[in-house]
Amino acid sequence: MDNTEAARNALHGKTLSEKLASIGIERGRMIEIRNLDAVGRDYGIDVYLFFEKDLAVTRTLTEVQEEFRDVPEYERPYVTVAGFLRFTKENDPSFARTLEEFPLMIEIAAVGEVRDSATGRAIPFITGLMPFLDEFDVDIDPVEWSKEQNR
Repeated sequence: MDNTEAARNALHGKTLSEKLASIGIERGRMIEIRNLDAVGRDYGIDVYLFFEKDLAVTRTLTEVQEEFRDVPEYERPYVTVAGFLRFTKENDPSFARTLEEFPLMIEIAAVGEVRDSATGRAIPFITGLMPFLDEFDVDIDPVEWSKEQNR
């Protein structure tokens, strides 16, 4: 067992969904992209960002990965959160500073596990939906909005 698996196992709850809910990760909640990246790293969870709502909410991660397995990474309708942050920082050095002023909030679409076909091991994942530019409202607090939506 590695440190991230031990950290994940130490979270409160019996199932992965319960454990992640204990730290605010559950379907429909909003989380800032850097925090989502940290959760993935700290708890050994694969985190994917989707650019198409339909794919994020009506298809399984396995189905989407299978459909787009031969498509280059940056041409897919989804990307890992780490890949997205790396790409944006490489292409816009001011991106990190921009996130300080305008946090990028991701809506959690799903939490689950997929089986690694090579090892049979369960791999935990989180999928999130990227906001669309027309959905940005700088006059509301996205964290408070998320809490209100989940009451």
